[in-house]
Amino acid sequence: MRCGGCAGSGRALRLDPFGLPVRFSATDTTADGLLRDVELHRERVVLRRSVRGMRMALNMPIAAFDGISLSLLPREGAAADILAVMLKHSDPALTLPLFLTSQPLEALAEWRAWSEVLGVPLLLADLDPTARPANAQLGELQMERPRPRRRRRSALKARRPTILLRRMRGKVTLRTPVHRGEREIIARN
Repeated sequence: MRCGGCAGSGRALRLDPFGLPVRFSATDTTADGLLRDVELHRERVVLRRSVRGMRMALNMPIAAFDGISLSLLPREGAAADILAVMLKHSDPALTLPLFLTSQPLEALAEWRAWSEVLGVPLLLADLDPTARPANAQLGELQMERPRPRRRRRSALKARRPTILLRRMRGKVTLRTPVHRGEREIIARN
């Protein structure tokens, strides 16, 4: 994964979830040159790649993705395992890497930040390629964010706002005096 960074800083390059839109290049095994260019916005993703000389651009909404996945990538030898934060799609070729690290706390913070910014659910990936939602579970009871209440069947739906009770508009009847042809309506001494 490569992206534009500060020249000469010496820091590892990373994507900032709060600095969207962002452009970066990611590896793609089916594309020419094994690279694809990615534009990531809050509401859409644009993938540009060339396959067998044919250039293509895929413009997809963020809603087309399953969520932000946190997965463990095992490494051979004595090297530390890598945690990967990815924008997961049902098609594995469209899954985008967002952050790679060996520090668990950094990965957890980035995982939550990307989910918050893009508005997609958190996913935990097992060693198998499936990902499941990261919801808290207490025995048989599954904990999730409560749904917003609907006012359609509420007892309060028929009540009028209290501001309407404070301000009563005037009523015009036949007995209401009308002052036509007079110069002033306001009486002065």
